Amino acid sequence: MTPVKMTVLCYIQRDGETLMLHRTKKKNDFQKGKWNGVGGKIDYNESPDEAVKREALEETGLVIEPIFKGVITYPHTEQNDEYTIVFIYTANKFSGELIECNEGDLHWIKNEEIEKLNIWEGDKLFLPLLNKKGTFQGKITYNGDKVKESEIRQYK
Repeated sequence: MTPVKMTVLCYIQRDGETLMLHRTKKKNDFQKGKWNGVGGKIDYNESPDEAVKREALEETGLVIEPIFKGVITYPHTEQNDEYTIVFIYTANKFSGELIECNEGDLHWIKNEEIEKLNIWEGDKLFLPLLNKKGTFQGKITYNGDKVKESEIRQYK
């Protein structure tokens, strides 16, 4: 049976910018060099909403009011021995001061510049949906760093 990993990902936004994490510090990080939102694993007995608040606080120092946007699944492949479920959020209401993150460097990036960063190819499929009404769900299958198959559906 393929193990299932459940994670959260949050894109904190303000004034046309999104807080992005440049993954540069963690040893043996399969995402090293990539840019991403903040997030991580859902702990035992934790809901996705609880996890995204905890992860945002741990990685950024910010207390967020998350908005659920969608779910993306990443099936088991030859390169990935887990079936990963990612609950995706935005947050445009937050308080606190940014801290130094032990996984990488945090930067406010203009929204129109994000796709120019070294982000996952599959992220480009759902990032445009973050600021639209409704939610989305989908599946992205990778072959190495390249999207092999994808299907994303938006719900109004």
